[in-house]
Amino acid sequence: MADVKFCGLTQAADAAFAVEAGAAYVGVVFAGGPRNRSPDQAARVLGRVPPEVRRVAVVGADFRATLPSILSVVRPDIVQLHGDPSVRDVRDARALGAPGVWAAVRVAGTDVPAVAAELIAEADALLLDAKVAGGLGGTGTALPWPGLADAIGRIRSGGTLVLAGGLTPANVLDAIAALEPDVVDVSSGVERAPGVKDHERMVQFVDAARGATR
Repeated sequence: MADVKFCGLTQAADAAFAVEAGAAYVGVVFAGGPRNRSPDQAARVLGRVPPEVRRVAVVGADFRATLPSILSVVRPDIVQLHGDPSVRDVRDARALGAPGVWAAVRVAGTDVPAVAAELIAEADALLLDAKVAGGLGGTGTALPWPGLADAIGRIRSGGTLVLAGGLTPANVLDAIAALEPDVVDVSSGVERAPGVKDHERMVQFVDAARGATR
């Protein structure tokens, strides 16, 4: 059974409902786009999230400048690096005080970048997302999951895999069957508008990820 992460949260009510729905992780974006929050805003969004649900701060290539404030104000459990991170970026995030680091790799078609093997060995988790021009994530573009299975199987070696990219209540079970991720990460697939979650779809997503229906 894959754990669920609801990402791109912008409202405290949605974060609280994510917990109620059964999320293991909740994420706030600091990497630009329509879901971007400031550290103070993010602290309010996550204010009712209990300690057992892990907070994820999604940062971009400028994380060296932004991360100190995020760590101080938001106190995330995990820093998720976007912007095509390197092994050095993972190490630098840890040096800045990140308790845990996920490294996101953007995939075009079935072409898994060579750096993915290094990142899954160095980071606490490798996150797969769809590569879309002009966006780091939350685009709603799905990955060709069966076509990635062999490539991911060759590099996984027991590392933790987080799967994002176009997941919805309708397709998450197929994605899990193809790649067997440890965590499934959804943002736009459970939204009514960018950053505004649909609570019914959130419940449907969790149920689908668990292979059950209500």
